[in-house]
Amino acid sequence: MEPRRNVLLETWMAEEGHSSRSLAEAINTEVGRLTGRDGGYDDASVRALKAGRIRWPNAVTRKALEAIAGRSALALGFVPRSRTPLPGGRQQEDVDMKRRTVALGGVAAAVAAAAPSSASRRIGMSDVRRVQDKFTEIIASDHQHGGKLSIQQRAAQLADEALAMQNAGTATQRVRSSLYASAAAFRSSAMWAAIDGRRYAEAQANMREAQALAEMSGDMAIKFRIWSHAGAMYRHLGRHGDALAANQVARSLNIVRRDPLFAALGLARQAAIHGLAQERTNARRALDQAREALFRADTGADRPVWLTAFFDEAELDSLALNAYLSLGDFPSAEKHGHRCLAQLRPAMARSRAITTTRLAHSQLGQGEPDAAVATAMKVSLSAATEHPRVSRMIMEFGAALRATAPRSSATRTWTDYTATWRTA
Repeated sequence: MEPRRNVLLETWMAEEGHSSRSLAEAINTEVGRLTGRDGGYDDASVRALKAGRIRWPNAVTRKALEAIAGRSALALGFVPRSRTPLPGGRQQEDVDMKRRTVALGGVAAAVAAAAPSSASRRIGMSDVRRVQDKFTEIIASDHQHGGKLSIQQRAAQLADEALAMQNAGTATQRVRSSLYASAAAFRSSAMWAAIDGRRYAEAQANMREAQALAEMSGDMAIKFRIWSHAGAMYRHLGRHGDALAANQVARSLNIVRRDPLFAALGLARQAAIHGLAQERTNARRALDQAREALFRADTGADRPVWLTAFFDEAELDSLALNAYLSLGDFPSAEKHGHRCLAQLRPAMARSRAITTTRLAHSQLGQGEPDAAVATAMKVSLSAATEHPRVSRMIMEFGAALRATAPRSSATRTWTDYTATWRTA
């Protein structure tokens, strides 16, 4: 006898916008909260639930599903196992009818309980998606401008708006977790804008807010982003021990073991930290492992926009450039700088300015002041004068140029060129 499909579960999943994969991830997260261990669910496990092959999941899975959906296992279409053997024929049909009646009654009760009162409304995934659309705008602004105080403030404001929605009406646990994850994502963008703008005290304040929200959301991807950003922040501060510890927290999350793209980013950023610490062998090994993980990553997988919007082979080469520049291996740094610029997406204006400036430093380190100045002059005026991190790198380039080639024509060219900035 063919199992009956769990239509109630399928209907609920469609209403909430859940795919088999996203529900599996939600179950794993909730099981992790309940037991401290990953649930081990995947797409096939959820398809078995929908197909009716599993009519009554185990107790932990039921509790996880009830927490996610905000309704009982019966209301989700699951049918308890009979405690005693049942005879066939009409009596079996009567029992099945009673079970369906109980299940439908549970749905009615759940709907009635979730119905918004006159003083509130129901918050759903469509509301979450509108919030997430604003996050995409923040990501685009960051890649175009980066480090701006206005981006930091806007991201913090949107985090507060996402939290305010928690009190605007009734919602399922999934919706509430998604809103906390969105608020954490906005706070992590505020944190990154502050890091990029060298406002480190503000970055740490936003980091603490983001970490608390991420814990409430249970979202492993946003936890990874926050701790990975913390590693970058400590690296910029020159605290390589703290940077390595923070990045290791990111790399220890389950999502890194499940998705090679997260593993690749964690390893590439670790390589940059090893470079800062003058750990040449560790830096090279981490870069090799990062590239291997990047090639293993499924390009069609569903991932958060903050990751897919920037991390690719160009970003890996950018981090390799950073690592080799710190190590004083200028030829390797220059090679990765050229590779990064050749692959960089057109919208990545901030990344292009940073990579170009680092490339100029690598050329100067090889005793080529003319080539270095020609490269540095490709950095846009707005980035060189308005972006705090790029401005500092450009100043350091000028100081290194004057120290290594004080009487060269390249130094005179650079001095005359930068003098025009004050009148522009």
